Amino acid sequence: MRNPILLIGNDINNISKGQSWKELLQDIVNFCLPEGSVQLDDRKPFPLLYEEIFLTAIRQAHINEADLKTFIAKKTLAIQSNEIHAEIRSLRPAHILTTNYEFTLEGVIPTAYDGIITERVFSIFRKYIVDNIHYWHIHGDCQNPLSINLGFEHYGGQLQQMRNYVVSGTTYSSPQTPKLSLVRRMHLKEPIREDSWLDLFFTKDIHIFGLSLDFVETDLWWLLTYRARQKFQKNTIPVRNALYYYIPAEFVKGAKFKLDMLAANDVKVIDIEAKDKPAYYREVIRRIRQL
Repeated sequence: MRNPILLIGNDINNISKGQSWKELLQDIVNFCLPEGSVQLDDRKPFPLLYEEIFLTAIRQAHINEADLKTFIAKKTLAIQSNEIHAEIRSLRPAHILTTNYEFTLEGVIPTAYDGIITERVFSIFRKYIVDNIHYWHIHGDCQNPLSINLGFEHYGGQLQQMRNYVVSGTTYSSPQTPKLSLVRRMHLKEPIREDSWLDLFFTKDIHIFGLSLDFVETDLWWLLTYRARQKFQKNTIPVRNALYYYIPAEFVKGAKFKLDMLAANDVKVIDIEAKDKPAYYREVIRRIRQL
C-alpha cells in the first residue's frame, strides 16, 4: 500500500532496551511520594491509578502536577528507537497517529510544531511533520508535558474536546479551526481538510498495531462506537473507510472478549503468527506494504 495511515501504540517500544512500564510507574511513585504511600496493583486501571498517585501526592507532598508530568516527560523521552521504528518509516506512511508521548517513531525530536493551532493540554490538532510524514500525538507529547494524557480527568477533557470536534462543533477562537462539527461538514459534503487526526477516522483506511486498546482508552472506544453508529444506525454521513486491527495469533484466544467488541464496531481483526515480537511487527509491515 502506498502512503498508508497507521495508528501505533506503545508496544513497539517494548523491543527497545530500557525501562519497563512497571518500572516507570514505580519511579513515578518514588518521585512524588514517601515509600508505601501507594500500592501498585494490576487491577487498578491506569488513569485512576494516576489520580490516586497525584491526589495522594497533593495531600502529602504538595506536589505540582506540572512538575510530575515534566518528570514523566523526561523519563519517556529517554526511550530509544529500535529497528521497527525505522521499518515503519520505510513504509512512507502519509500519517502516523500514536498514543506515545516520545518521538521514537519520528526518529528525531521535531524542531517545529505543525498543528493548525497550538494546544496546551488537549490533542485534537497536535501534529509534527518530519520528512513529509504527518505525526499526530493524540495523547500528548514530551515537549509539552501538560499535554501528556494520563489521568481520568485528562481523559474526560480529551473526550469532551473530541466529541465537540466530531459531533457538536467547536468554540476555538482561531479562524483556522472549523466551527461546524465534522459530521455536519461531511453531511454538507464540504471538503475535509485533515485539520485533525479525527478527520482520518471517518474518511481514510487506518491500520492499528502495537496498541492494546484496553478499555481504559475511553476516548478511542468512544470514537470507534460513534463511527460505527454513524455507519449502521444513523446513516447521516457516508462512512466507507476501513479500520484494521493487528494482533499476534497467540493472544487471540485470551483477547476474544475485546476482539468481539472490535468486530461489532466495524474493525477488521487480523491475527498474525510470528516467532517473536520483532518478527511479528515485520510481518505486519510486510502485509501493509503489499496491500
